[in-house]
Amino acid sequence: MARRHKVHPVTTETSHRPRAKRFAAAIAALVVCAGLTACQDDPDIKASPATASASATIPAGLESFYTQKASWYNCAKKGMDEVKSGEDTGFTCAKIKVPLDYDNPGGETIEIAVKKRAANDDSVGSLFINPGGPGGSGIELVENVGSYFSKNLLGSYDVVGFDPRGVGASTPIDCLTDAELDAERAGANDPATPSATATIERAQKMNASCESKTGTPGLLDHIDTISAARDLDILRAVDGQQTLTYLGFSYGTYLGATYAELFPANTGRLVLDGAVDPSLSAEDMSLGQAKGFEASLRAYVESCQSSKLGCPLSGDVDSGVSQVREFLESTKTAPLPTSDSQRPLTYDLALYGVLGSMYQTQLWSSLNLALSKAMGDLGDPDGSLLLAIADTVSHRESDGSYYGNTAEALMPVNCLDYPVQGDNASWEQNATAVKEASPTFSAQLLYPDAYCQGWSHESSRKREKITASGAAPILVVGTTGDPATPYVWSEALAEQLESGQLLTWKGNGHTAYGRSNDCVKNAVDTYLLNGTMPDKGLTC
Repeated sequence: MARRHKVHPVTTETSHRPRAKRFAAAIAALVVCAGLTACQDDPDIKASPATASASATIPAGLESFYTQKASWYNCAKKGMDEVKSGEDTGFTCAKIKVPLDYDNPGGETIEIAVKKRAANDDSVGSLFINPGGPGGSGIELVENVGSYFSKNLLGSYDVVGFDPRGVGASTPIDCLTDAELDAERAGANDPATPSATATIERAQKMNASCESKTGTPGLLDHIDTISAARDLDILRAVDGQQTLTYLGFSYGTYLGATYAELFPANTGRLVLDGAVDPSLSAEDMSLGQAKGFEASLRAYVESCQSSKLGCPLSGDVDSGVSQVREFLESTKTAPLPTSDSQRPLTYDLALYGVLGSMYQTQLWSSLNLALSKAMGDLGDPDGSLLLAIADTVSHRESDGSYYGNTAEALMPVNCLDYPVQGDNASWEQNATAVKEASPTFSAQLLYPDAYCQGWSHESSRKREKITASGAAPILVVGTTGDPATPYVWSEALAEQLESGQLLTWKGNGHTAYGRSNDCVKNAVDTYLLNGTMPDKGLTC
């Protein structure tokens, strides 16, 4: 969950994976596959019912929300649009009402968009999923699970994706037009000298824009993770599930852990992949990510230099990292031409193209070629492919529109989840530490508390450990080379959770399930389908 003062999304959402397939289709010269080794069938895993027999308790005052009847309809393979009667796309959609403010359940209501992919075989229940962010679209994620969830999982579960409050097809926040987001991502609004004071001013301007464009009064005060977790319990009940079966990635682990803390008796089989440590402050997280992304860059450079397909980075790893930094620095004064004459590759876009590639090792071969072209190894310097990567991981479509509102929702949610700590002096000290930890990527990770200081919607949540006392076993999956949610965070969450257990994947990139190996796939599937946890201490 990358916390930044910028609005373009360095997120932890795993929707980067299905979008990698779109990128491969869009750029025929590149092959960006989606790690399908984890999608092969294992005939030894058999599904078993995932629901409990006892009825879950309905919180007082929320009876009308928990007992509402969902109006499901056949919907398109992409989006929430209704399709012609009789046409079966395999997807059904609904909008579920929830309170805007859980302290006033009789007041205004908002809608949560839900999309269900029917099980390929006999369904044993629903598997709810969240891609991260915060701000990632579960609607988009569920549309793409066929490419990287295992056959056994897809055969046994209806997979349910939802857009959390404030996001996408649910009652959304709105802050920027597509053109304004293009300008923001390109760095048009960057201060001459980054500082805590400049970040506060930037957040104040963004807040004013969000308040003026968001159509639901009060929404910006109620898109916190605790409210989203309470929404999730309503979704569980309306879908007819006695307990929640859930697979959450990245920020989705924070949502899942929060759910287990609030509703331990309703918690069924939870898998939390790429975990967030809920006890960390915003500054702790920024520093952890700074170290993680810089380490990932070194792993990428080593991979690039050992590639037989060519690499623009010469010498040893230190030299290669320096060449990447020098290239990025050069774009500050000399943006590169691209295939779009109106969109040169600026420093911000180039930086995000490289940083965004750290999420998926499947993008590294594409980054090799993109850097080769941008650095002039294959003719005149051309930033087109690096711009394409930056656009892909930012959810920008080829027509200039953006899928969802991840970029706009990320910091508004974070600022409700992370109380402001420190002052200008401590923020500048943290900025120095972040710059030292990540000379390459620090510009994307500075001043999280200063941003939330400028954002007028204050957090009331404390940063503390989550134990989820009384919850069923919870499987935490950590990747040793994860840049966005460092492995130590998964270790910490598994230790905090009373029923937590850690599964380790020795690999690079963000999250593990669907992009790692059969060892991880079998362990996750066996738990979700049979309720059997892997051996303690298992490392894949």
